[in-house]
Amino acid sequence: MRIDGHTRLIAHLGFPTDSFKAPLIYNPWFSRHGVNAVVVPMGVMSDHYSAFLSALRNATNYHGALVTMPHKISTCVLVDQLSTRAKVAGACNAVLKLPDGQLLGDQFDGAGFVAGLKRKSQAVTGKRALLIGCGGVGSAIAASLAEAGIAELNLCDPQQAAAVSLQHRLHSFFPELKVFVGNHDPADQDMVINASPLGMKPDDALPVDTSRLSSQCLAADVVLTKEITPWLQAALEKGCRIQTGSDMLIEMIPEYLRFFGFGQASVDELRLLYEESH
Repeated sequence: MRIDGHTRLIAHLGFPTDSFKAPLIYNPWFSRHGVNAVVVPMGVMSDHYSAFLSALRNATNYHGALVTMPHKISTCVLVDQLSTRAKVAGACNAVLKLPDGQLLGDQFDGAGFVAGLKRKSQAVTGKRALLIGCGGVGSAIAASLAEAGIAELNLCDPQQAAAVSLQHRLHSFFPELKVFVGNHDPADQDMVINASPLGMKPDDALPVDTSRLSSQCLAADVVLTKEITPWLQAALEKGCRIQTGSDMLIEMIPEYLRFFGFGQASVDELRLLYEESH
């Protein structure tokens, strides 16, 4: 791909950068479709993030950013404008520099996750889900599930305050939704979703007791370091259907591209680019 003085820079902000997959999809797509832009991984630790994002906006060719762990929550207070869904999620994973120099924050994790469910013909309306992890990605998934009509959400997080905070935000925007904190039992759930870092390391524990898992349940993961994580492998052995982290990643990319003003993208083409990168 060609990079010149007109190339628009999209920063991929997070730490560590080892698991970043998005540049392997976006940059080939840009090249194939004649878009003069580039996604560049930038490892930024939390202590330096506020100053870094503030300085980055002053680059004249800075177009926006993809935001990942651990910065999704802190980004919300560092942008000038925030979409409603980002407010509900309490997390932001996309930043666009507007013509006047202001930064607009939005959130597409949850939209990508729900789009993946729809592609698998997994019903959401009226269903129950157990969500492990209530940080930036987990909060976004919860918000989109609520918007899609889920009836009950059970929230678990090692930091219970994060689960309680998400519960309060959901009640504010979706007062009819049943939201419980602390139930870690996967039995009788229609979906069990790992939105925590568990599975990024080979010796990580499984997010739930899989002996309590029903074969009728859909098991999902957001971890990208491995396509079939130990959690998803255990769910497959129980006869469950699964949704991988790459499913969510690929489904959210068309939303990002529209947000950045780069047009429409085919999920099938994006999936092919992802597979070619591995």
